[in-house]
Formats: sequence, C-alpha cells, structure tokens
Amino acid sequence: MMRRLRYQMACSLDGFIAGADDEFDWIPPEPSFDFEALHAQFDTILMGRRTYEIVRSMGESFPGKQVIVASRSLRQEDHPNVEVVGVDLEARVRELRAQPGRDIWLYGGGDLFSRLLAWNLVDTVEPAIIPILLGGGIPLLAARGVRRRLALVGQRTYPSGMVLLEYEVQKSE
Repeated sequence: MMRRLRYQMACSLDGFIAGADDEFDWIPPEPSFDFEALHAQFDTILMGRRTYEIVRSMGESFPGKQVIVASRSLRQEDHPNVEVVGVDLEARVRELRAQPGRDIWLYGGGDLFSRLLAWNLVDTVEPAIIPILLGGGIPLLAARGVRRRLALVGQRTYPSGMVLLEYEVQKSE
C-alpha cells in the first residue's frame, strides 16, 4: 500500500496560510485539538525552504521524524539534520510514497503544494479553517493554474470556531 501525502495546514477563511510577513500569530490555540495524535500519523515531514527557515528560526524540531526540505539554494552540508532535495523532487517524493511507513505531512508551503498537486502526488488537503479574514498573505495554493476536484471525506468543528476539513484529491488524467 502506498503512503499518502497529506497537506494539512491552518488557513484563514479567505485562503491564506500565513500573513504578508509570514506571520501566523493569528492562529489561536485550540486546547481540544490533539496535536500528539496528529503528529503520530506521520513519520516524514516535507516542507519548502521558506517554511524550513521559519521553523528552524523558532527552534522547532520534529523528533523521530524524517524531515525533507525542497530547496535549490540550501546546501546539504549546512543542514545535516534534514535531507535537502534540490533536484528530482518529483522522483524523490514518488520514492518516499512507495516506501513502507506512515503518512507524509506536507508542512506548509503553497508553492510546494502547487508543484506536488501538478504531479498528482497530493492525496488529501486538510485545511484547519481559522475564523479570521487576513485580507492578504501567503495563499493556500500558489497561482500556477492547477485545478483539482476534491471529495469531502471528513469535517470537525472545534470550540474556538476552527473547522478541520479533510478532502481527497481527485487525480487528473
């Protein structure tokens, strides 16, 4: 069975995953959301360079997880605790999906999401819709002309007003 690549992220109601300056202070804590259970579903984290640099600057790490960073500018020798993939990203992600293990978390990055979606590699899109309108910022999906139909397979509402949606991505022909 193939591992799934899941894009799960917080998203404003108007479709932004971060503010104009990459800020995410608009995401309120949701005490009833089980982050431990979420993290246990994944053994691999895939992110773009910008997301990686933000995560790293905050001192965030993902113990026990394989972290892969898609970047043409980072050098592997400067980042020994992650795998930097600068070329053949599509082939590397296909290889990861074919390996045994838990799901792969596409962790932020509208540009990376767009590329993976174009390659038919994203299995689910799981936005946690935060009840806020940002009016601008980093979009959920970069404008690359990628169109995919989605099928709703789950939803859950939280006391803060956050709504977690889960859609299966319908692959293109």
